[in-house]
Amino acid sequence: MLLAVALLRGLAPALAAAAVVGKCNGGEKQQRGNAAVGTCNGPHGQERWAEGYPACGGRAQSPIDIETRRAQPDPSLPPLRPQGSGAGAWGLANNGHTVALALPPALTLHGLPRTFAAAQLHFHWGRRGRPGGSEHLLDGQPAPAEMHVVHYDAERFADASEAQQHAGGLAVLAVLLEAGAEPNPAYDNILRHLDSVRYAGQKTSIPSFSLRDLLPERLDRYFRYNGSLTTPPCFQSVLWTVFEQRVRISSAQLEQLQGALYATTAEQPSPELLVDNFRAPQSLNQRLVLSSVPVGPAGYTAGEVVAIVFGIIFGCLGLFLAIYFVVKRMRAKRTQAQDVVFKSSTRRATPDDGHRLRAGL
Repeated sequence: MLLAVALLRGLAPALAAAAVVGKCNGGEKQQRGNAAVGTCNGPHGQERWAEGYPACGGRAQSPIDIETRRAQPDPSLPPLRPQGSGAGAWGLANNGHTVALALPPALTLHGLPRTFAAAQLHFHWGRRGRPGGSEHLLDGQPAPAEMHVVHYDAERFADASEAQQHAGGLAVLAVLLEAGAEPNPAYDNILRHLDSVRYAGQKTSIPSFSLRDLLPERLDRYFRYNGSLTTPPCFQSVLWTVFEQRVRISSAQLEQLQGALYATTAEQPSPELLVDNFRAPQSLNQRLVLSSVPVGPAGYTAGEVVAIVFGIIFGCLGLFLAIYFVVKRMRAKRTQAQDVVFKSSTRRATPDDGHRLRAGL
């Protein structure tokens, strides 16, 4: 817990400009590879965000590629505990960059140095037929999509817009999503309403549900680091929690995210599909990444285990061959020595032997 407190205190100073969480629209395009994709309002692409939003060029940006073996174990990190309930309807909106669900502050998050209240959740994804889509990577491996649940420090700030401008003002839970065969009923509470917010600027209300059901089963296994919003204005005010365990949704549900929404308004003559709304991994810049995941006795990766097993096999084989040839050589020498003794003891007497014997008498 002391390390977690140190992370909160070590966040970069807040910038003076005010902005709402995820200040993005889909009005511009950036080029990622050969695909034009929706992006935030900035000059022309992620690499130029800092021209319009200086914080985007800071040294504590998100997302990152988490090298799990390099993360510092911290057994004092407690399991996270979502609490509270939000009755009534929640607002779902397409802001041109993602689909966001407004959450009531009655939903709180415990297990951090202070109490954080929920503000909203949103998604990041790729496009059909291509790998990737998540913002955070674990050991270089992306997931098809990622959900962020945004909380703000309710003990210090009135809302997320105020909190994001201050160090440690926000706490975001990152859940990596993977595709499987069976639909996830919890995520269907959101995804079945996407047709009501197909175009940028559209909003609807959906019935409330259990936020806990969207999260992984293991809330005690995660990675923690200081970072930023992943879209302009990129304020470096976020305490990130990236869960180790992925949550599975069906392939059909993933395709809903990848194909149901547009980054353009309904009035625009050329609809632009809302895809690839994820930011590339940023440099860690010597930041500390903590891990609540217990380290095993050996702590080896699967590849290292295979290498060790083959090393042991070939080492044993080499030792066996060396012993075999040494023993074979020793046996050969022993056989040769025995043969010399046998030949010496059984040699027949010659005439010269008899002559020498009579001369001696």
